[in-house]
Amino acid sequence: MGMNVGAGGGDDEPMVDINTTPLIDVMLVLLIMFIITIPIQTHAVKMNMPIPNQQQPPTEPRPPVRIDIDFDGTIGWNGEIVDSRDELEARLARVAAEADQQEVHVRPNKLVTYRHVAAVMASAQRLGVTKIGLVGNEQFLD
Repeated sequence: MGMNVGAGGGDDEPMVDINTTPLIDVMLVLLIMFIITIPIQTHAVKMNMPIPNQQQPPTEPRPPVRIDIDFDGTIGWNGEIVDSRDELEARLARVAAEADQQEVHVRPNKLVTYRHVAAVMASAQRLGVTKIGLVGNEQFLD
């Protein structure tokens, strides 16, 4: 703190000027600290870009396989009646053997017993069909 001491011109008032030198010193030290602690920024942006796929994508999606289960346990494959359980499993095995499997939509009748639906779904799971789903569930809301 500075104070003006000495012969004055007759002013008896105290001097109210603030000494700003210590404030400037603190600000310079803080500025240097910030400059040192900020890391050097690089202009390169590192990104992991996907590798382009060399295989051609399929042109059009294949229609799903529709398995209808009637109230008496009769099984239909895309509208065609399947005669035996072995024939159904052979068709499911062909679907499971494909690299890009077709979707299998199981559409049970409202009056069919659960064991017929469970048997079809268990066969599909056992044979390795991965894209399977139940459709027509809105009929069971009533």
